[in-house]
Amino acid sequence: MLDSRRSAAAVGFLVAALVLAGLFWYVGAGAVAAELADADLGLIALVGVTALAWLGAWALVLRFVLGAVGPTLPYGDSVLVYATASFANNVTPFGQAGGEPITALVISSVADVEYERGLAAIASTDALNFVPSVLFALFGVAYYATTTGLPGRLGFLATVVLALAVLAPVAITLGWRYRYRLESGLVAVLGPILARLGTIEWLPVPTPEGLARRVEGFFNAVERVATSPRRLVLALGCSAAGWLFQSLGLWIAFRAFGVSIPFYVALFVVPLGTVASATPTPGGLGAIEAVYVLLLSIATPLPASTITAVVTVHRVGGFLLMTSIGGGASAYLWATGRAALAEAS
Repeated sequence: MLDSRRSAAAVGFLVAALVLAGLFWYVGAGAVAAELADADLGLIALVGVTALAWLGAWALVLRFVLGAVGPTLPYGDSVLVYATASFANNVTPFGQAGGEPITALVISSVADVEYERGLAAIASTDALNFVPSVLFALFGVAYYATTTGLPGRLGFLATVVLALAVLAPVAITLGWRYRYRLESGLVAVLGPILARLGTIEWLPVPTPEGLARRVEGFFNAVERVATSPRRLVLALGCSAAGWLFQSLGLWIAFRAFGVSIPFYVALFVVPLGTVASATPTPGGLGAIEAVYVLLLSIATPLPASTITAVVTVHRVGGFLLMTSIGGGASAYLWATGRAALAEAS
């Protein structure tokens, strides 16, 4: 399993490198390099500070959510766990979908809770983070439309955002309303498969009954989060702050190159671009940068070389910073025996 995950990560990074190479080739690598050479290093360092502020804000989201399903972690531990989650997302394909199972293992070990509670905590954190992203994107696009009008491609993206804002809550509501049917369906589909796999002595798999208990435990944990209004409000506030820090980082990155964009442009570019993290590259690397460049090229009159240089600082630099911090946090938790990272591999 470890070899297969390493192979998938290696392929994902190769694809990301090819996408980034293609982007730099299309825009002009020489022009981008010239822009980077003239950047204000002090402001670039400030972009890194906003990334750290984002990490701190979303660590609080996880802390509030986890407090609803288990013990409330000290803030320092919450930062370590969320940094580890960022690292897992950045080194596995499909972003959060690939990193969540590993993060749930870390949470279950550090917070001393069942795996399904850890999974419910990180899944609920991701769901809460989705809400402000859609609201900011809608606000940014709407304000852009009232001031400049919507070009065709940006108008299409605005339609996509509106569809997400309507369909996502409907899907979540229906899924929650019929959660017991979903539980029965999962057990009915996976039960026979697990029963067959259970005959393999060296392969540890849960029994169908154990699966049912885990799925029920997951839904119970999510329900505890949903019925804690104070924690939900605090978590949503911290999530919104995290998105604002990311958008502020993009705005400052433009200032580092001697140009400026309206802040509302950053408000919709960041959440829309982050949707590309669902692509099969580690952390969405390559795909998110390409979407950022596309959106900013549509929304601003700036040269593509400047936009690409800004995105390189904000996104690629942020990716490397968060991966380094998350890797260090993962190593610390593993070294202190507080996270079952070995099981995740």
